[in-house]
Amino acid sequence: MIELLTAATPNGRKISILLEELDLEYQTKYIDLREKEQKQTWFLKLNPNGRIPVIVDHECDNFAVFESGAILIYLAEKYGEFLPKDKFKRSEVLQWLMFQMAGIGPMQGQAHLFYRYADQKIPYAIERYQNETTRLYGGLETQLEDKEFIAGEYSIADMATFPWVDYYNWAGVDITPFPNLQAWLKRIWERPAVKRGMDVPKVYERPQ
Repeated sequence: MIELLTAATPNGRKISILLEELDLEYQTKYIDLREKEQKQTWFLKLNPNGRIPVIVDHECDNFAVFESGAILIYLAEKYGEFLPKDKFKRSEVLQWLMFQMAGIGPMQGQAHLFYRYADQKIPYAIERYQNETTRLYGGLETQLEDKEFIAGEYSIADMATFPWVDYYNWAGVDITPFPNLQAWLKRIWERPAVKRGMDVPKVYERPQ
């Protein structure tokens, strides 16, 4: 049994989407970020960085995995789905997974912070991170020009990227110039497993 320690964030929902796509039975433990449960000693033993998500694989001597990208790779390799065996196709999926992990996640995360949450509105910071997020979306737009999914076939690259891009309004980013990206979002949302995964750990409220 896989146990998922998570919260209602894009990084958390990457993992619940994959678990639903794999059609696995799994346990979910909600981590209350506002109460800083992720900073408690018991959680830090699983992830010293004090961030969600984390999985614990109870089938494999309670092996814990943290960092969402690493979790996606671990589960895809364990169950043999959504990560190609061919070395070139596998590399392409991993390249786009890293694109999300190193680019879209950090940049859009900062856009969320400065645009939505910061007590002091700093125009330079807001513009900087919105512009960088938009630039990264442009890379996805080009990649999706002749593809239904980011790396050709549906993969963990799509699952990693979708929960972030779906929050574009929350970052104050306009996706009107990106028709391929819009079509991809709609295509991913049509997957029943994605809908289920986006409702973990609580009913999903799409940012307006």
